[in-house]
Amino acid sequence: MSHRVEDETTVNDSYSVTVPAAVRNELDIESGDKIRWRVDEDGTLSIEVVTQRYGAFSELEPVDIGEETNAADDHDLVAGDC
Repeated sequence: MSHRVEDETTVNDSYSVTVPAAVRNELDIESGDKIRWRVDEDGTLSIEVVTQRYGAFSELEPVDIGEETNAADDHDLVAGDC
């Protein structure tokens, strides 16, 4: 990180918070990323950004296994149920 960034946000009626723009920019937080909240035994709150970038597998080449597959239809199948 290049420098210290500090900001405040307000918890709304549904207990949601908005990550301030300065923090989003400094940590490169994008839509779809997750924030992990942690409270230590002494009551200290810390958060960690867990990136969830879309298209993570978009550059992978498909592998021909000799038969057509459809992940949308097959995702609930259990091994041996085929």
